[in-house]
Amino acid sequence: MSRTVESEPRVSAPVLAAYSYCETVTGQQARNFAYGIRLLPTPKRRAMSALYAFSRRVDDIGDGSLAPEVKQARLDDTRALLTRVRDGGVAEDDTDPVAVALSHAAGHFPIPLGGLDELIDGVLMDVRGETYETWEDLKGYCRCVAGAIGRLSLGVFGTEPGALNAERAPEYADTLGLALQLTNILRDVREDALEGRTYLPADDLAKFGCAEGFARTEPPAGSDFAGLVHFEVRRARALFAEGYRLLPMLDRRSGACVAAMAGIYRRLLDRIEREPEAVLRGRVSLPGREKAYVAVRGLSGLDARSVSRGTVRRRT
Repeated sequence: MSRTVESEPRVSAPVLAAYSYCETVTGQQARNFAYGIRLLPTPKRRAMSALYAFSRRVDDIGDGSLAPEVKQARLDDTRALLTRVRDGGVAEDDTDPVAVALSHAAGHFPIPLGGLDELIDGVLMDVRGETYETWEDLKGYCRCVAGAIGRLSLGVFGTEPGALNAERAPEYADTLGLALQLTNILRDVREDALEGRTYLPADDLAKFGCAEGFARTEPPAGSDFAGLVHFEVRRARALFAEGYRLLPMLDRRSGACVAAMAGIYRRLLDRIEREPEAVLRGRVSLPGREKAYVAVRGLSGLDARSVSRGTVRRRT
């Protein structure tokens, strides 16, 4: 995949308004994501906002309080809209700003829109209340809801001409998505439990005495909750190490975007590792100043250079 063009012809007023809507949605609902994409040139930032807004719509259907059959119907409608986008059937004056923005973005970047079908498939797993016996099972879910987003994003970023092993870029983007999703799962373990959802593999829960779940603010009696968290943290770190191989393949600003988003989640992982039980008391997050530092570090290219030298390490 070659690097995409940084500029574009003049954008019409309806399309600009559609992108503005998507950027507002992104800024309001995706603080970590927004920190990263603000480092991109305008065309790429707009395209990433369109991808986020569509993905948010899919996630909101899955997370809402509607009956499962209603969620299924709405997801079917959303898939039909995606088909219209793919087929070029969305006009600039369409009343759906997300569809307008996504259609425009897909016309200017080689975005593999099938990844959004995968996202819908993953959310349908949530609607059905699926659980996961093994890491391989959970990995399939994570590839749908996060690995696919990595590959979609790569369609916007592109790779640098002549980048070594660029043919593996989609694989690394997918793996980085898995790393972010597993971090999310650890961060949200109690919030998910209160909504009746369990994502961590059943065999891991059993191994560490946590099979009864996390509906309380303390670990299950007699469990090794810290051991479970540390086990999953090591798994996530291995995914980050593999996924970070993507960074040297990207141009400076795209690499900065990826490094900023991934860096925020790596630091979340560090905090979770230091105090595992904190995830049972509330959502672990980073202060704004620390996110800003991670963004500056990404823009400097430090992480990309570290990957090239094989020296990326945990940062605390």
